[in-house]
Amino acid sequence: MTDCPPVPSKVLIANRGEIAVRVIRTCRQLGIGTVAAYSELDQGALHVRLADESYALGGRTAAESYLATEAILDVAARSGADSLHPGYGFFSENAAFARAVTSAGLTWIGPPPEAIEVMGDKISSRIAAARAGVASVPGTTEVVRSASEVVEFGERNGWPVAIKAAFGGGGRGMRVVRAAAEAAEALESAQREAEKSFGRSESYLERYLTWPRHVEVQVFADRHGHCVHLGTRDCSAQRRHQKLIEEAPAPGIPPETLQAMGDAAVRVALSCGYQNAGTVELIYQDGEFWFLEMNTRLQVEHPVTEAVVGRDLVALQLAIADGDPLPFTQEEVELRGHAFEVRVNAEDPAGGKFLPSPGRITRFYRPDGYGVRTDAGYDEGDTVSQYYDNLIAKVVTWGPDRDSARRRMLAALDELDIEGVATTVPADKAILAHPDFVELRHSTNWVEQDLDLGSLPPAPPAGPDDEADGSAKVRRDLEVEVDGRRYSVRLWMPEAAEASVGSAPRGTRPRPAAAGSVAKGPGAGGGAVTVPMQGTIVKVLVSVGQQVEVGQAVVVLEAMKMENNISTDVAGTVKELRVSPGDAVGTGDVVAVVA
Repeated sequence: MTDCPPVPSKVLIANRGEIAVRVIRTCRQLGIGTVAAYSELDQGALHVRLADESYALGGRTAAESYLATEAILDVAARSGADSLHPGYGFFSENAAFARAVTSAGLTWIGPPPEAIEVMGDKISSRIAAARAGVASVPGTTEVVRSASEVVEFGERNGWPVAIKAAFGGGGRGMRVVRAAAEAAEALESAQREAEKSFGRSESYLERYLTWPRHVEVQVFADRHGHCVHLGTRDCSAQRRHQKLIEEAPAPGIPPETLQAMGDAAVRVALSCGYQNAGTVELIYQDGEFWFLEMNTRLQVEHPVTEAVVGRDLVALQLAIADGDPLPFTQEEVELRGHAFEVRVNAEDPAGGKFLPSPGRITRFYRPDGYGVRTDAGYDEGDTVSQYYDNLIAKVVTWGPDRDSARRRMLAALDELDIEGVATTVPADKAILAHPDFVELRHSTNWVEQDLDLGSLPPAPPAGPDDEADGSAKVRRDLEVEVDGRRYSVRLWMPEAAEASVGSAPRGTRPRPAAAGSVAKGPGAGGGAVTVPMQGTIVKVLVSVGQQVEVGQAVVVLEAMKMENNISTDVAGTVKELRVSPGDAVGTGDVVAVVA
């Protein structure tokens, strides 16, 4: 007899985008069936098209779909899936969801719920790290309740102070407070963003180091008590506390310190009975390192580790979830060469603003060649929605050393061609080519404080969709839903019939209609305050009749899980407000008039 669960025959991926596609591809190679679940906006998405079976969750927002436990478990039951992979984000670090999955008789491809509770809660993880003998960045071990607590912490430990989501990661729900006057607004904003991203608003406080490197260690543990680390990654090129470029191994750090980091990460994992893939994040400054948090899931940047260790980490996740022991020891882990990953996000980096840029991708040409890999969650013709994360793809390059991998990445980004939405690629290229980055003089604050992106031009406007190729008959791939299950139907039809059936251009899929927006009105100039992208108004900061100054924020706009302050370009009196919290707006919509 054995207590190991059976080898999975069908895996439900409770996620979307790039990570869902990534898991599907590994499952295919292993002969494991895949099930995709999708929202109304994702009915034609790439992960839906690639999965063996696809089922509708209903709803448009994450809360209505990818964060709807009963809907996901219903898909698992209807599809006959025996395992569930949560990807990253959404429910990947939610202990209650993990328990619901296992209670439904499914294998959870992740750590035990008890480990998620300890490490998914960033407060208790600091306590666990201390028990393992690993020091944390100075901070609190209790949930912050009020702005006065933020002020008290700052006065006692020094400014700036970081407010961080206790149940999140990836920079979501994090705000840096540089003075007492900023505390109330920052806490409210951090809690609001954490609630929308992770379903929980609890936050804690941490001393914000001013020039650190962000280093993380990939760990794997099996249910037999074995745990190893797979080296380090450096993720210091960030904006808004979210990563732009990652590399492995972390460069410019003494070998003995890297070894100490790996040993510390393993101790932290073992201290909470960890299993499966996890990442221990550290802060490194002036030769010292501190525990930051542990992400109880696969990381976005895992491909750079795969490149230098030569192992498929998703396949390793599946094997460990099946009860297999780790197939190698720590001594057998060998790092080879160097790898970079660039996140291609739908954002316009012009002027260093990194404004969200949802929309339809009208062209997507991927780079290729030796040592080049592209992981994408979208294809040409797909729509990047304002309701979800803005990661389009990840470009990964490998080389025998850091500089060769870096130069290969620059060449790959020159080859990459995406049209229809703005992307972060121009900023990524500026980072990779800058002497500070080349010579390792950068930090987590370098992009926003020192890197000059003022010369980056705004992204060109999207061009019209390509026309059909003019052949007598054209292929149409349509999606239909029967009883909530998705089927693909292929039709060959006369081109003239296209208009009557509302088909999409050749090689694309039908797309859901765009969300409604506030109607545009006169006065889009002078004192009109307009929004630069589509999104949802989460807060109105001024009132009619109020005096405002140049640069003063008028509303807070949420787009692609990020909050953006929309400011006025003129000083004067607010004469008109055209939006309220909850309103959807489109690019160029007028939200207020100042005169």
